[in-house]
Amino acid sequence: MKFPNLPINQPRCTGCDISRRSILAAGFAAGCAACLGDLSPFKNSAIGQGTSEKVRIRLLFANDWRFSDDGAIITSAGWPYVGYDYRPIQAETLAALRDGCRNMEFVFSFANTPEQTQEIISADSAAENDPANRIDGYIVVTGGILDAINPVLDTGKPAILSDFLYTGTLGFVTFTAGLIRAGKPNFAYMSSNRLEDLVAAASCFPIAKGPGGNKAFVDAVAKVRRDIVAGVRVDMKCTEDTLDILSTDDLLKELKTKKILAYEGTSPEFIAASKETLGIEVLNRPFTELNDLWDKADKNRAQEILNKWKKETVSIVDVPDEVLEASARMYLAMKQALQNHNACGITVNCLGGFYGKHIFAYPCLGFHELLNEGLIGACECDVVSTLTMVVMTTLTKGRPGFISDPVLDVSTKQIIYAHCVAGNKVFGPQGPTNPFMIMTHSEDRQGASVRSILPLGYMTTSLEMQPERKEIVFHQAKAVANSTEDRACRTKLCAVPVGDYEKLFTEWDRWGWHRVTYYGDLKEAVFAFAHALGWKVITEA
Repeated sequence: MKFPNLPINQPRCTGCDISRRSILAAGFAAGCAACLGDLSPFKNSAIGQGTSEKVRIRLLFANDWRFSDDGAIITSAGWPYVGYDYRPIQAETLAALRDGCRNMEFVFSFANTPEQTQEIISADSAAENDPANRIDGYIVVTGGILDAINPVLDTGKPAILSDFLYTGTLGFVTFTAGLIRAGKPNFAYMSSNRLEDLVAAASCFPIAKGPGGNKAFVDAVAKVRRDIVAGVRVDMKCTEDTLDILSTDDLLKELKTKKILAYEGTSPEFIAASKETLGIEVLNRPFTELNDLWDKADKNRAQEILNKWKKETVSIVDVPDEVLEASARMYLAMKQALQNHNACGITVNCLGGFYGKHIFAYPCLGFHELLNEGLIGACECDVVSTLTMVVMTTLTKGRPGFISDPVLDVSTKQIIYAHCVAGNKVFGPQGPTNPFMIMTHSEDRQGASVRSILPLGYMTTSLEMQPERKEIVFHQAKAVANSTEDRACRTKLCAVPVGDYEKLFTEWDRWGWHRVTYYGDLKEAVFAFAHALGWKVITEA
């Protein structure tokens, strides 16, 4: 059985009045000339003319070491993907701000290192008493995980941290949560796929010059966010989903029989806490063991699995048979490792292993296959997520978890769960299948990974379990769309959270980026599990 109607969101313009198409119609060089001037020599020259009475804002694209020296091109693997050209979005962002905030001036700059950020801020400080060149506030757009927002906030000027979705989200969510927790008085933020929402936030800068100062500015930007979210209407009634779950007592007994393999990088503290609190054994294993199993995997059996994938998938995009064969052998290696150690779950430092040439195939397709079998395959040697998946898959009698890097989009009131691994039997091994595609791993455009077109209309439960702190972070959301946006990971499930959307910005500094999503309304079972253990549940929406 297959799900018949699974709509996919198509990539769209950010929605501003100045479209990407119009800016680039005559080629990027013309667009840059009109919107940015000459970017290559620039860095800090003012864009546009105006009187000294105008509020002047620095638009700072905060990149990181992965960028070329001119702040334009991603030169190595990472979000959104290697080779991505930032110049169009830089031009589009500046054009939208200039058009939407005509009473303001904008100064464009980028920084690839903390030193470059400090140089820019030092130059601004030197011009503090020059009305024509004084900077009154900052917009920092995250193009990576570079910490540019903290030194900007140290100036005391009002500042907006903005996420360019599917690109600098890790830096955005972690810094935002930490700064909210710290109560920075001049910190505001925006996370939207529409440039007009950033323009609306930027229009609040003049408020900081009024009697309310920075607090009035921050409150005004928060109201912009809340009003955008409040304007999104979604029918939250969900498709019926019959759950068959273990009792809490049976779950706690069953967990004492579970074992996780971690290749490589687990801390002794986590291993001890997992065993002490849940009875789950975690074994830290070397890459050499997994690589040896991969090297010895039966190539005839691998060919059978390759043929199975080719038969089942909707399409294969840019992945040759030899890569599929290597992926099939990785699946066989992981399956053999689980059998050798009598384990139910495996997590691999896939990025470090692949880039460091410790392993020679991404485990994404192998994880996909394991998840469909009711076993656990988890990314990036993330033992917190792996443990969470062991608990929840045991609880739900085989439903697979979807580990992801979530993205927040206030324009749609959505949280988008993005990763290059997902099963296509979200209701368990005996349940219906949904379509999936085989594509390259998104960040480096190599290997093989999965885009699973996940079923819509259902309630989902997302969480992480931390045995060292004896805490669970938890939220729920209705699955509403699948995104095919080319930036970032291949599978992107869009969902509308239950509860207070603003709270979703607050826990990433303590919990990290990953969340694990399960189909089903599992709130009662999760809270009962936490109560039985004496753990705390942190509801993040």
